[in-house]
Amino acid sequence: MNANAPGATLTHLPGLSDGAGRLPPANLEAEQALLAAVLANNHAFERVSEYLLGEHFADAAHARIFEACRKLIERGQQANAITLRNVFDQDGDLADVGGAEYLAQLQASYITIDVRHYGSLIYDLFLRRELIDLGEEIVNEAFRHDLEVGALDQIETAEQRLYNLSEQGQVEGGLQPFRSGLAEAIEAAEAAYKRDNKLVGVTCGFDDMDEMLGGLHRSDLLILAGRPSMGKTALATNVAVNAARSSRVDSDADGNEVERQEVVAFFSLEMSAEQLASRIIAEAADVRSDLMRKGQLNEDEMRRVLDVHRELERLPLYIDDTPGITVGAMRSRARRLKRQVGLSMIVVDYLQLLQPPAGMRLDSRVQEVSEITRALKIIAKELNVPVLALSQLSRQVENRDDKRPQLSDLRESGSIEQDADVVMFIYREDYYLEREEPTHRLNETSEKYQERLDRYNERIERARNKADVIIAKQRHGPIGTVTLHFNPERVRFSNLAEDDRLPEHY
Repeated sequence: MNANAPGATLTHLPGLSDGAGRLPPANLEAEQALLAAVLANNHAFERVSEYLLGEHFADAAHARIFEACRKLIERGQQANAITLRNVFDQDGDLADVGGAEYLAQLQASYITIDVRHYGSLIYDLFLRRELIDLGEEIVNEAFRHDLEVGALDQIETAEQRLYNLSEQGQVEGGLQPFRSGLAEAIEAAEAAYKRDNKLVGVTCGFDDMDEMLGGLHRSDLLILAGRPSMGKTALATNVAVNAARSSRVDSDADGNEVERQEVVAFFSLEMSAEQLASRIIAEAADVRSDLMRKGQLNEDEMRRVLDVHRELERLPLYIDDTPGITVGAMRSRARRLKRQVGLSMIVVDYLQLLQPPAGMRLDSRVQEVSEITRALKIIAKELNVPVLALSQLSRQVENRDDKRPQLSDLRESGSIEQDADVVMFIYREDYYLEREEPTHRLNETSEKYQERLDRYNERIERARNKADVIIAKQRHGPIGTVTLHFNPERVRFSNLAEDDRLPEHY
């Protein structure tokens, strides 16, 4: 057996010809050399066990031997030609190569090799064979005319499968020295120190939220939940536009500091891109969106809309309004955007309208939502960007006297709270108070009724145009409540000007 450092040779494997005389890439000599090293010294297995599996071997017998070694070693037992003899004595896969005697031949042929290099080579050849199979499947599916699956759907599926293939058994990764994490933490702290707003993450555009959250951190999954009509979409669009208007200082390849705008991807599963754009324009131009749609703006308002349009069209804000998009397709499109122009943040409106990964069969809606939130968290980590996902709340909120949301109110909950790094609720007290105006009770005096009415008016006046963002969970910082100003006519959130923040009047 040749155990010299092998190249990626083409070795004949029965039944694997592509029909044109070409053979799939494989290297049986590399597989033999690696197995010999493992049988002679089980410590060699530890260097490849993290990413190499039996299925990555081209030869079925080699795959069986490697997996048998894995079972014994993980049980704390020795894996060698003697201990494996009973396992493979009657094994049909080994019969063609000499049965259990083949194990002894492998172990006897051992010479010192770079086990990690051989493992990487075997894995690389496996990926090439998978690419060949995947390419053949893509071609066959493209020839098959299916009215329910369009060409774009096939492209998204193919891209997702290619990405999944690239993520299998990554050779890189694993445990790293603590100093690596320390270096990244210090870099983030220095970047925040140099920024005017002292934020580590992407800005929300709201001072109190930024102060409590420290911005939207990379690789975080943030959930913004609320009942219908609370303003979830409005707040999310405000945050997205504020982020797209901001910039950060990065270092280029030469180590020079360069200013880059934050790029935001907005997946709108409920509203069309045109509806969302109308909202954003109306909010930025300070006009009513319903009047803008009806063409009832005055000359001054129309001028502001046109001025705002010129500003907004330069923003690096990208909207995808595909209804019922799968998590896999969303990830593919976000990865493509990051590769082409960059990516700083993802917004999803809203979580319950996302479809679970294609081909996954789940028994209940709770399991679907669990899989979706887990996938969103993975996307945040893979792309190293914050993912802000909106979520509905269950109706049980309406049945309580105190209608302020709690973590237990998350619809199809459990996994949402568990996977999220930050959970925020939006709550507007005036929304509920306006529906609770007191009526004159039977046998109640006018004075008593007026007294109740005055108390009600006082409460609604205190709550008017205010929205509470309740931060109920935060891995990196405190929980608490941030109060924003809300303009229901403009559907716009802004910083709340408290009395102690107003300028003095002389």
